Amino acid sequence: MELTGAQILVECLGREGIDTIFGYPGGAVIDIYDELSRHQNTLRHILVRHEQAAVHAADGYSRVSGKVGVCLVTSGPGATNAVTGIATAYSDSIPMVILTGQVPTGMIGNDAFQEVDIIGITRPCTKHSYLIKNIKEMAGIIRQAFYLARTGRPGPVLVDLPKDIVISKTDFIWPEEVRMRSYNPTYKPNLVQLRRAADLILKARQPLILAGGGVVASNTADLLSDLAMRYKIPVVSTLMGLGSFPGTHPLWCGMVGMHGSVVANRVVNEADVLVAVGTRFSDRVTGKISAFASRSSIIHIDVDPTSIRKNVNVAVPVVSDCRQAIIGLSDVLAARADEKDWEKAHDEWLSSIVHHKEAHPITYVKNGEIKPQQVIECLYELTKNKYPVITTEVGQHQMWATQFFKYTKSRTFLSSGGLGTMGYGLPAAMGAQVALPGRLVIGIAGDASIQMNIQELATIVQNKLPVKIVILNNRYLGMVRQWQELFYKQNYMSTCMDGQPDFVKLADAYGAEGYLIDDASKLADMLQTALDSPNPALIDVKVAREENVYPMVPAGAALDEMLLV
Repeated sequence: MELTGAQILVECLGREGIDTIFGYPGGAVIDIYDELSRHQNTLRHILVRHEQAAVHAADGYSRVSGKVGVCLVTSGPGATNAVTGIATAYSDSIPMVILTGQVPTGMIGNDAFQEVDIIGITRPCTKHSYLIKNIKEMAGIIRQAFYLARTGRPGPVLVDLPKDIVISKTDFIWPEEVRMRSYNPTYKPNLVQLRRAADLILKARQPLILAGGGVVASNTADLLSDLAMRYKIPVVSTLMGLGSFPGTHPLWCGMVGMHGSVVANRVVNEADVLVAVGTRFSDRVTGKISAFASRSSIIHIDVDPTSIRKNVNVAVPVVSDCRQAIIGLSDVLAARADEKDWEKAHDEWLSSIVHHKEAHPITYVKNGEIKPQQVIECLYELTKNKYPVITTEVGQHQMWATQFFKYTKSRTFLSSGGLGTMGYGLPAAMGAQVALPGRLVIGIAGDASIQMNIQELATIVQNKLPVKIVILNNRYLGMVRQWQELFYKQNYMSTCMDGQPDFVKLADAYGAEGYLIDDASKLADMLQTALDSPNPALIDVKVAREENVYPMVPAGAALDEMLLV
């Protein structure tokens, strides 16, 4: 059957199970949009107000659903506007396919109107980028793009679509299988390595599990929790791993790293065996590398072999899909169930951790002002039985959201971890709400970062998405101001955010509900009113201006060299 390139694309999306695209039209992709208009019952298109938001929305959609996110933008500035979102997804290993328009193949390289080399631009921040030059290759390339995005270490894949290819015709042939000679990710763990890992765990007196984003991506949270509970192993996580272990469980010690809990950072340095699952040991996690987990034999499980031994020394490397590795490790440990020497040592280890928790709770000083930490605590108490999806922008509010909200389920915390992208949270919340229409979705933002993509309130209102955005408004570019206070003698250069808009009026202008909270005694009631509304809501909370995030590990310091409240 002969189809145009646009028809082939839409047919491929349907066969990949895609039901939603986030995008923004333009001349190079107008034929694709013409074809999409005939498939609105099966393929929903969400019109965003900026291409960066299209990618972040597809990212949020992917993180909560586990599916490949898809976005569609035009050539030139449409494609370049998407680059920040692509780099964000690449840093956090989010499966996504980005479809970009391109000038006709005969005009490529001639400085045509709205032409950029988006393949060259995005090569460092995609798993792979394709430029389709032959209509006969289109179905196979689209199939490969989705296969690459979701397999191995997930990530974004870009497909560049020249306008002449989109309108050309060819017979449609769907490749049932994908075979790529140079790409064969390892999914099954090596049994010898699992046995070595089991030996270390059973001999350990102070074992610890470090859960990373790979636990979430591979849907391994349930198995990891079972393993930890069965063998009485405490758990810490990276920012990307939040929700992979219940934050209310006694074995939970908190997030590790620059703004991790005192307990988490200390147990990392006290552990004698560290089981790291699905993490790349970024600098924000390890602090000073030479001092990180210096007493531990590290077992590192990751599907990406290039992540193992890249930043830290590893005693037992396990290249494998995280879920397959935890299944295999659990089986090996179960076969040695008669060995109980570990139990007493693990109990003693847990008792010492209880003392750590009692001595070093995450806390803050209350003085009558609305403290940002207090807002997060209040949100948690009001919503904990609804298991909301929380998204954040980047900055102080992001760290308070990791410290004072307890995540008990996987895929409920969405944040830009690797790239640290301001402007991520609002469109990510939008994408999450599209994926989970019946779920409570709350975006936690700072007054600075919310303005990076605040135009997406129009998208939210147009699509009747009941997203709630809570702004912790301290009238500062908070995290940079904190660094200026602590390390630059309070030289607050270009961090004061005076001149910001009236967020309540702005919400009203977009057609959303707006709330202003400037009285601590009204905090809970007004938050509850906004949360109960069936409509989109923007909640402006005036918080203490110069509150800092603690604990804090200064750049280059070891995890046990924390600045405390």
